[in-house]
Amino acid sequence: MERTAISDLYIRGIRISREIPQGSYLNTLPVVRYLKEQDELILSSRITFFVGENGVGKSTLMEALAISMGFNPEGGSANFRFSTMDSHSDLHKYLTAIKGTARRQDGFFLRAESFYNLASDIDRMDREPSLGGRVIDSYGGVSLHCQSHGESFLSLMENRFGSRGLYLLDEPESALSPMRLMSLICLIHRLAEDGAQFIISSHSPILMAIPGAQIFVLSEDGIQLTPYQETEHFRITRQFLNAPEKMLSYLLK
Repeated sequence: MERTAISDLYIRGIRISREIPQGSYLNTLPVVRYLKEQDELILSSRITFFVGENGVGKSTLMEALAISMGFNPEGGSANFRFSTMDSHSDLHKYLTAIKGTARRQDGFFLRAESFYNLASDIDRMDREPSLGGRVIDSYGGVSLHCQSHGESFLSLMENRFGSRGLYLLDEPESALSPMRLMSLICLIHRLAEDGAQFIISSHSPILMAIPGAQIFVLSEDGIQLTPYQETEHFRITRQFLNAPEKMLSYLLK
């Protein structure tokens, strides 16, 4: 995939635009500390990954991006307004998603941890009187609760996502087998070629292998644009698969 002119992206950059109050826990997150020191984190690909250890602020950043772009904090499109627990952070109040000149025609925030609630809200909307068609028809026609977790994830993305859309995915690999992850790679790559933009938080070395993807590693040292084969996810997975007995012997001794 060729690099995209940043003006053609729906989100071309991220920055902290307001001062975060002293004493806020947000200031303890490595991703926030780094963004406060920079003018802007520039996105230059239609597929961007945020990767790193637990606790660095990946999901908090994804959530803030989603809210700033008009999505429901717990997931869905701009039309979803369900809320099971008001637990989202205040980062969106201080963060600005810098938009390009392109105008998106669609969008979705997929959040693995609240996917069950999203599926329940779709069923709820279809139980209520409506002049329009069934909501579930845009998601494959079968209740997401009537499919396995992995099937429902992939069904949503295959049926609901389209070109010219902005898609924020928080750990989409959580319910998918390696084979289904490869199907997701094909889907993301095809849609990005057709004009969609994806920003993805992930731990999956399979998923982040998508050609042309921009990979930002978030750590205590900041945010570093990193080639795929230099990510810790790739290196550790390769070491383990090349010599599982040796790695297990070291880990378990």
